[in-house]
Amino acid sequence: MNRRTFISLAGAAALAPAARAATKPDEIRSVLLHLGHNMWCDWIPPDIDAAALAKQFEGGQSPMPDTVLRCKDALWRETTDYIASKGMNMVVVDLGEGLVYPSHPELAIEGSWSPDKLRAEIKRLNALGLEVIPKLNFSTTHNGWLKHYRRLLSTETYYKVCEDVIRDVAEIFGTPRLFHIGYDEETARHQGGSKRCLYVQVRKGEFWWHDFFHIVRTVEKNGMRPWCWSDFGWDNREYFTRCPKSVLQCTWYYDESYGGFDPKTNKTSDHKRLLEFWDLEKAGFDQTPCGTNWVGWKRRQEGVGADDVIGKLVKMGREVIAPERLKGFMMAPWASCDTPENVAFIRRGVNLFAAALKG
Repeated sequence: MNRRTFISLAGAAALAPAARAATKPDEIRSVLLHLGHNMWCDWIPPDIDAAALAKQFEGGQSPMPDTVLRCKDALWRETTDYIASKGMNMVVVDLGEGLVYPSHPELAIEGSWSPDKLRAEIKRLNALGLEVIPKLNFSTTHNGWLKHYRRLLSTETYYKVCEDVIRDVAEIFGTPRLFHIGYDEETARHQGGSKRCLYVQVRKGEFWWHDFFHIVRTVEKNGMRPWCWSDFGWDNREYFTRCPKSVLQCTWYYDESYGGFDPKTNKTSDHKRLLEFWDLEKAGFDQTPCGTNWVGWKRRQEGVGADDVIGKLVKMGREVIAPERLKGFMMAPWASCDTPENVAFIRRGVNLFAAALKG
């Protein structure tokens, strides 16, 4: 065990409360759903031969975006009704290109929801007992929804567009208490590995901090609390001292490498992700651990599913994070409401999540 691991575990042991099985009345029980899907793409300049480009992605992930919204209204309603019926109290909506932003309608595609349609759906979901929280991912690995603006990264135009859409979302959602800003997987490996992207953008050091702080300030200026994936802390220890405590941390761990949930025995590449729960607790951050039923690479290789992930994650979160800083949990199935098969997969994840919360 290295020095960092020993110190983190020792500090966590002193802070960790006894295991808690009961769900608190105000505990966030959230499910991530995708209205948009263009978070894993790039918009190709019109004078590039798209057919020739596509050949370079054989065996990898094509960067071609959706031009018609994937989400089907009937399947969305079926899914959200089910989420409410299983005792969840929040839906986090990954908006992307799924909304016609009043300030930037050029970001929409065919089928994007109008502001009035989204307002009506928020009202319907509220009546079901579901708080509706917006999510826009500002990570360079997941910002294809910004279309050509993503290539203007860290310019005055880029900052202005980000400010505009955040303001639009705050108004349409009625100033929700939380706004998820994404910020996961911004590394060259996540973009360039396995021929995933040909256009790679990664901010580092002060450049990353400058843009992160700008988005955080913009969200807070519009009356919402920023909520983000905590990935930057994996490789940047200053995250635990520089990130404002006002930012709610959405630590995610899927045990993709199939090494387990014990930092003392997990020797896989997932180790640093797992350790972050202890690091954030030691630093005094509020957390909402995120799990999944999506199957990671090692689990696929081993022929092992991911049905055990969310249960183990909830148990670990309740043991490691102090009650006043554990704000709840998120289930992220990473499937769109576009086919019956995907809806069934989401329902399966919700069932596993509901069982985990009961202890």
